[in-house]
Amino acid sequence: MQRLFYQITGSGRPLLIVHGLFGSSDNWRAVTKALSDKRQIIAVDLRNHGRSFHHQDQHYPQMAEDIERVVDELGIEEIDLLGHSIGGKVVMQFARQHTHRVRQMVVVDIAPRQYPDKHSWIFKSLLSLNLDQYQQRSQLDAALASDIKDAAVRQFLLMNVEKNDEGSLSWRINLQALFCNYAALLSSVEPEQALDVKSCFIAGGRSDYISEADRQLIRQCFPDSEFTVIDEAGHWVHAEAHKAFCQVVEQFLDD
Repeated sequence: MQRLFYQITGSGRPLLIVHGLFGSSDNWRAVTKALSDKRQIIAVDLRNHGRSFHHQDQHYPQMAEDIERVVDELGIEEIDLLGHSIGGKVVMQFARQHTHRVRQMVVVDIAPRQYPDKHSWIFKSLLSLNLDQYQQRSQLDAALASDIKDAAVRQFLLMNVEKNDEGSLSWRINLQALFCNYAALLSSVEPEQALDVKSCFIAGGRSDYISEADRQLIRQCFPDSEFTVIDEAGHWVHAEAHKAFCQVVEQFLDD
């Protein structure tokens, strides 16, 4: 049975971190380091991301089961969870399927509802690249610049390109499978009934991912939830406002 790649740092009460679309556990190293003084941090790579296995299917119930296998393998009965973007939906789906195993939950800049298509154009830009024609990431960056204007976004996406022993470039993520399953990644993870899970929802003040209507939905789904907005951050809250983000997470988990 295939299992997710994960990295463990620190010791104490376990906190499992789930990244977002196009991300990996490597993107969370700064957060992992900051939070690991008091607790054990388990940072996973979702299927078709990072160093985890590739699979043709990618739906939230499957990804929640992937997380359960990691928790089982580590012998953890009850766990704290933190998820960003689609990782936040994975965490909410896990709470939906295994409520009794979730001690506390932090969800970063995502609601449980269905979202509109925001990334197909990025997928198409990445899939249009013939990596055999390039030797360096800098060349790929230049090729993407006309479609993807934000240099920070390009840098983030190109972290998924690796060079093999022969010196040729390839995608570490399963780009085609992610694109084929993208509609499923946009889907809702709303539970059929309210879940009694202590939760903290963190939003970026410059992000449009969580609206006032979303807050009402979240309260319906997770009545024992609190909200924090970090004004200086956009969607990548943990990277754009690292210190403030870690302080919010620490305070919530310690309470």
